[in-house]
Amino acid sequence: MDIEAMRRSAEAPVDATAADLDGVAADLAAAFTDDAMFDWFLRADAKKSAARLKFFQFIVRNMGFGVGKIERPTTGGAAAIWMPFEWLGPQPLSAELRALPVLLGATGLARFGRLAAMREDMDKHHPMERRHAYLWFLGVAPEAQGRGVGSRLLKVGTDRCDAAGLPAYLETQTERNVALYRRHGFEVISEHRCRADAPLMWSMWREPQPVEA
Repeated sequence: MDIEAMRRSAEAPVDATAADLDGVAADLAAAFTDDAMFDWFLRADAKKSAARLKFFQFIVRNMGFGVGKIERPTTGGAAAIWMPFEWLGPQPLSAELRALPVLLGATGLARFGRLAAMREDMDKHHPMERRHAYLWFLGVAPEAQGRGVGSRLLKVGTDRCDAAGLPAYLETQTERNVALYRRHGFEVISEHRCRADAPLMWSMWREPQPVEA
């Protein structure tokens, strides 16, 4: 993997096409391999890795693509999914039913309640008073993490928000990422756990910044 090429192309990412979606899903699945929240709600058996990949394949193809904005370096290896404000809120029953088999496959029956609790908690803490952009996922392949790829992808999105005068919101369950997001103008607005045994989650908000003339 050419990290320098990935860094450069992350400064001017491309919108994912239908042909890119399997690659996007694979990159995000790899990026979240050691994520504390995914470890908490995903099934704990030998099917865990495959379940994580199928989860992201469904997310990318059926929820992100065509609704949100999926950006990635031309080299691949990282992706950001931004969702519009209009998408937020309760989903149609048909969408929930379509997602149910995938979500059950990802968690197994024993952990499905964890995923439901996490979703309820995220909805509870997501501010809906003002229209904003929602950074749903930002992930970088493990071998390229800590090399500035994610930061560059993030800046493209926040620059777009600034040009539109639009606030932005995200959640993270990785403490080291809080400092990264703060450097890009986000501030913590709440810390919460969906259950006593769940990882801590930080909700972060960013006001649009003045655009230099």
